[in-house]
Amino acid sequence: MRIVVVSAGLSSPSSTRLLADRLAAATLEHVDAETEVIELRELATEIAQHFVTGFPPARLAAALDAVAAADGLIAVTPVFAGSYSGLFKSFFDLIDKDSLTGKPVLLGATGGTARHSLVTEHALRPLFTYLRALVLPTAVYAASEDWGEEGLAQRIARAGTELARFTTPAAVPGPGAAPDVDTAAAIAPRSPTGAITSVDPADGFVTVPFEQRLAALRVP
Repeated sequence: MRIVVVSAGLSSPSSTRLLADRLAAATLEHVDAETEVIELRELATEIAQHFVTGFPPARLAAALDAVAAADGLIAVTPVFAGSYSGLFKSFFDLIDKDSLTGKPVLLGATGGTARHSLVTEHALRPLFTYLRALVLPTAVYAASEDWGEEGLAQRIARAGTELARFTTPAAVPGPGAAPDVDTAAAIAPRSPTGAITSVDPADGFVTVPFEQRLAALRVP
């Protein structure tokens, strides 16, 4: 199993790469997998060449192939002008339109202020949904003041657990044997209504079905 990490940080070291590394480490706590890190700043020239020539240089082609072949993807970008960086978007513009179909993707972003904390929802999530990726419920945004705070560590741990669940194949029963667990439940926890949730029901989490909530509001 292979997890590919795409980091669009422009400096070395960078908070974007730091977040990417911590998300990967949190995932590896729950699944045995190899990881490959793709630093987009090292491919900036090749990405531009691909746009004007239509042919990817060797290093870029290898990176695109790695993303396509990955069992799971971690994609982290710095925030520029309230959205993902141009380098980040340019790389994923070059991805084959079917490469991410059904692939679990963990999203992350970094910025200087908490005012950009919704960038993962209004920019990143729509992008990867368009690419038909399986975008995980928890996305992680890290502002400058978040580093060292317990809340960020908890979000990273939860996101890593989710990616591990979605990339871990369920046990396949032998010929003629009935599975003793639901395959989807083995991959990701679900609420009583069947919806995927980021919290494991085994931890005591209870979801009240929407129909039950509506019934409670009815006037006798």
